[in-house]
Amino acid sequence: MTNDQPIGIFDSGIGGTSIWKAIHELLPNEKTIYLADSKNAPYGQKSKAEIIALSMKNTELLIEMNCKLIVVACNTATTNAIQELRAKYPIPFIGIEPAIKPAATHSKTQTIGILATKGTLNSELFNKTTEMYHDTKIIEQVGHGLVQLIENGDINSPEMTKLLHSYLTPMIDANIDYLVLGCSHYPYLIPQIKKILPGHIHIIDSGEAVARQTQNILKEKVGFTSSKNNQPIFYTNTNSKVLAEILENKYTVEQRDF
Repeated sequence: MTNDQPIGIFDSGIGGTSIWKAIHELLPNEKTIYLADSKNAPYGQKSKAEIIALSMKNTELLIEMNCKLIVVACNTATTNAIQELRAKYPIPFIGIEPAIKPAATHSKTQTIGILATKGTLNSELFNKTTEMYHDTKIIEQVGHGLVQLIENGDINSPEMTKLLHSYLTPMIDANIDYLVLGCSHYPYLIPQIKKILPGHIHIIDSGEAVARQTQNILKEKVGFTSSKNNQPIFYTNTNSKVLAEILENKYTVEQRDF
């Protein structure tokens, strides 16, 4: 089964490019369209109704662009809106949520840390997931300010280092051995985080798992592309400079209103 339509991906900004990279690495021939809704970042501080409305706006734009499936490359949008998206639109959706299962399953200290946005940690879906692991102590931390700094291109700023120290030190003191990154922006902070965490603490993000699930859905339901060398397309509704830089200026980024 072949299908030359593109894969659509959206996030509340540039963070979902960490998910896009994992998908592109596993499925290099697939055409991808990425929407960075940076104008409305971060989603994590918005109400559930606002998050659903923004997710529908992005979905409808990607459907207009003839996408064959949509990856919601945002933990907050997944945990708050994916049920509504699946109910409303006749297209497969792949979501992203914090990788609690591998952390809880493999933890030797039975204590794990989760760094995520307020919108993810407060969501019903997240709370249902954590209830399944009542034998594991889960230390939740809202990453106030991290998304804004990443969106501004301030990944290695002193302010970022200070925030990360304040969020991670209590987790280290609580004896975590796994840190789950519950926001698709946060993998860009891994070099910074590694400087703070002791070497025995494992860092988990969802990129590879989402890429494998995308491959599975293409195989089972949608079909792979028959063409090669498809150039990815990136759109942002704010200044394109930061998105272009996070992509190492390898791809064209188009600014458009949406």
